[in-house]
Parts: sequence; structure tokens; C-alpha cells
Amino acid sequence: MGRFRRMLDRLSSSQEDLDSEELREDAETVGCTRIGDCRDRQIVTVTGTLRTVTLRPRAGVPALEAELFDGTAALDVVWLGRRSIVGIEPGRRLIASGRISMSRGRRVLFNPKYELRPLGRE
Repeated sequence: MGRFRRMLDRLSSSQEDLDSEELREDAETVGCTRIGDCRDRQIVTVTGTLRTVTLRPRAGVPALEAELFDGTAALDVVWLGRRSIVGIEPGRRLIASGRISMSRGRRVLFNPKYELRPLGRE
């Protein structure tokens, strides 16, 4: 009965729900903290998919900003003093480490250590 129920749930779920479930499972497999569980000033390692990447100056300094989503929540990843980074693009998976801070009610990682993950199921 369990297998049949899971199959029905997958058939009736939206693609976004299925993607979110896959990202949550990936975070557990890699051993990362779920973004939804991150608290202010906590040192974490998180993983997910970059939804957006934009160039947005902060205090007159170029800053590359990306939104990382792991299926539980999103956080902003900001590289100060950078206009672009090879491989940082929407749809890319990565692992990022650093100290969480809160800015305007959103979780932010400034200048994190990061590791690009393979695209797709490579």
C-alpha cells in the first residue's frame, strides 16, 4: 500500500513540489543544514539550486547576489566586490558555507566558501 500511495502522490504533485522534495532529499544526503532550519549568526553549510543571479551594488561596491533554494526555504548568497563568477548562474546547484546573517528579514550568506555541483544527474 505504501508504494502505491507514494506513486499516486507523485502523480498528483506539481513539478515544483517534486523539485522541492528532490532538493530536500539532496540536502540530507550531502549532510547539509536545511535553509529553513538556519538561524541568525549560525555557521552553516547549505546546498540547493540558484534561482536568480543579479548584479546589485551595495554601498557603491559591486555585489553579485544569488538566491539559493533547497526545498525548505531560500537565502541570499552575496559576493561583495564581484561582478561575475564563472559557473554562478540560475539553475546551478552548489554547496555554500559561512555565517548566516539577517538582512531585511531574509537569510544572507556574505562571501561564502562554495563548491559548484554537477549539472543535472551527472
